[in-house]
Amino acid sequence: MLRPGDVVALVGELGAGKTCFIQGLVRGLGATTRATSPTFVLINQYRGRLPIYHVDAYRTQSLAELMDLGIPELLQGDGVTVVEWADKLLPLLPAGTLEVRIAGVGDEPRTITIGRLDRER
Repeated sequence: MLRPGDVVALVGELGAGKTCFIQGLVRGLGATTRATSPTFVLINQYRGRLPIYHVDAYRTQSLAELMDLGIPELLQGDGVTVVEWADKLLPLLPAGTLEVRIAGVGDEPRTITIGRLDRER
């Protein structure tokens, strides 16, 4: 069960289904709005049983850019923060971050591995 302050790091190739996974997560947390990819706006927010912040770091160029967007504050906020392309902000992710690894693209079957983030990668 996700709680306020939890961070979920999504890792997978382009087309692996990260946004699809987030759509299910957002629905599971009680949001009525369908989750969409924030590739161009970088951050979407949804209202469910608690705030849900959906960050897509795909187009970001640097940690400084992520800092300017207020990502550190989101990661310590009152909601659940879910990050696509989480490897781009690895130094900002708190201890205890959940990692969801999605392998497979296109018509391939998916393998989803869930665990705690390994900072040694």
